[in-house]
Amino acid sequence: MTRPDVVIVDDGAMPSHCNPERTKPARDWPPVLITRAVIDREIERLADAPRPANGRRSALFVHPNAPTPGRGLTPGVQVALEVLKPGEATVPIRHNSTQVNFCIRGRGTTVVGNRRIEFDRYDVWNHPSYATYRHINDSNELHARLTYSNAALLEMMRVHLVEEDPQPARHAAHAAHAKTTQLPTFQIGDDGAALMPYETLINPPAVASPVLHWPWQTVKTNLDKLEALGAQYVGRRLYLLYNAKTDRFNGTTPNFFATMTIRPPSIVDRPHRHVSSAINYYFHGSGYSRVEGKRYEWSAGDLMVSAPGWAVHNHASYDESPVYELTIQDQPLNIYMESLLWQESLDQPGRILGTDSGFATNRTT
Repeated sequence: MTRPDVVIVDDGAMPSHCNPERTKPARDWPPVLITRAVIDREIERLADAPRPANGRRSALFVHPNAPTPGRGLTPGVQVALEVLKPGEATVPIRHNSTQVNFCIRGRGTTVVGNRRIEFDRYDVWNHPSYATYRHINDSNELHARLTYSNAALLEMMRVHLVEEDPQPARHAAHAAHAKTTQLPTFQIGDDGAALMPYETLINPPAVASPVLHWPWQTVKTNLDKLEALGAQYVGRRLYLLYNAKTDRFNGTTPNFFATMTIRPPSIVDRPHRHVSSAINYYFHGSGYSRVEGKRYEWSAGDLMVSAPGWAVHNHASYDESPVYELTIQDQPLNIYMESLLWQESLDQPGRILGTDSGFATNRTT
C-alpha cells in the first residue's frame, strides 16, 4: 500500500489574528432550513420501510457541506430523525458520544442504564456517554424523535465508538489497583505550575453523569412566565435545560446545551453573534431569522441551522401567536476550550465567556 503524502501548507505569511478572512463567518457553512414538509415526508418514509434488524428507523440530517466522516448539521453536532411504529422497540446500543433526545411526535419510553423515562411530545432527556439504552413505542401511535449528539465531532476525530447489543459491563477488581499508592500532585513554582504523577493521570476523580428528564409541561409552565418581561427586555426569553454535572460550563451535555425559548408575538431580538453554532427547532408559531443580512422565514415544525459560528444574527416572531423553540448550541465545549467569543450587542466588544466577565440584561430582580 502506498503511504499517502503529507500536505504541507505555508501558514506563516499572515498571523491568523491579522487575516480579515478568518474573522468572518465560515462561508462554506451557511444556514440551512429543513421544512416541516420535508421532515414529515421522511417520517413517513422511515415508517413505511421494512423494520431494520436493530429496530432503529433512523436518518441523519446532514449539512450539504459537511465532511465524511463528520456528517453534522453543524460541524460539531449530528442530528438524527428516529421513528418507531406502535409496539416496536430498538435493540440496546451504547457509544461514547452523548445525546439529547427531543420527542416531536407521539410518546414512548426510553431505558437508559437503570433509568426508565416515560416521555410525551416535546419532552427532552439526555444520554450520558457509554450508557446502554433502548427506545420503546408502547403507545398506539407513530413516534418520532430528533436526536442531537456530538458524534459528528468524534467521527472527525476518528474515535466514535459504537457497540450494538452490548453485554452487561463487568468491572473486575484488580488487586494491584487496590495496592496502588495515591501519589501527590505538587507545585514546582510560585505561579501554580505543578507536576502530576501517572497514577493520578489514569485515575482522575470520577463524577457521575446522570440521566435527566425535562418534561415539556413543567418547562412550559415556567417558560410562559417569561412573557411578563415585556417588549423592552433586551435578552432572550429562555431557560437552559441545565445538567449540574457540567458545572460552570452551562451544559445539558458536556458538549452542548439545549434551551427552550418563548418568543411572544411581535418580538424582535437585537442582533448578536458568538463562536458557538446554533440549531433551532421551531415547534409553535412562526417568524424569521436574519443571518449575515439574509432573511429566512420559518414556521412550526421547521428545523434550521440558524447561526453558523460568528455570524451576526437575530430572530423575530410574527404577531399571531408565541413561538416556542428548542435550540442546541455547542457553548459548553467552547467555554471549556476558552474559545467562546461572544458579542451580546454589536456596539460592545466581544468577550471570552467563562474567562472574562460576561454581559448583563435590563432584567430586574
